[in-house]
Amino acid sequence: MSLDWNRELLDQLDWHWRTHLRPRLDGISDAEYFWEPVPDCWSVRPRGLSATPMAAGTGDHLIDFAMPEPVPAPVTTIAWRLGHLIVGVFGMRNASHFGGPPMDYGSFDYAGTAAEALRQLDEAYARWADGVRGLGGDGLARPCGPAEGPFAEYPMAALVLHINREAIHHGAEIALLRDLHLRAVTTG
Repeated sequence: MSLDWNRELLDQLDWHWRTHLRPRLDGISDAEYFWEPVPDCWSVRPRGLSATPMAAGTGDHLIDFAMPEPVPAPVTTIAWRLGHLIVGVFGMRNASHFGGPPMDYGSFDYAGTAAEALRQLDEAYARWADGVRGLGGDGLARPCGPAEGPFAEYPMAALVLHINREAIHHGAEIALLRDLHLRAVTTG
């Protein structure tokens, strides 16, 4: 039996995306997108209103961050987590490996609404999925290259698995924040 690793790696994330994560994001409101469940959250904020020593972005909204990251790491909002998925998980890798536009945290135009963030997320995910689909066996075996820093010699298959974990992990966090927001609003 021949095993199509390219299809298996893509299907792992795509099945989760289509049946769990993306449907859980439908209908997200701006109130949920920006909701801060505890004090001192990191979020995406209007320019000039960052709560952190550093903020990044080029548009009207910037993402909070600090270097080095505080210990313990701050709780992040849905807006921040979506920004991380769009830029750090999919976008930068799309730029490095699949012909996507150059992207990094400092040069991105972060969404000021949940609807715009979901549009950005859908575009970033679609480009990633198309790129993975096009790798084939030889593409999965080739080294990631210098864009992946200390992981440059790892095969692209390792990067695909890493991105799958990241998307599933952060998607679960977003789903939990939606559940908590619903209960916080209805109970209190």
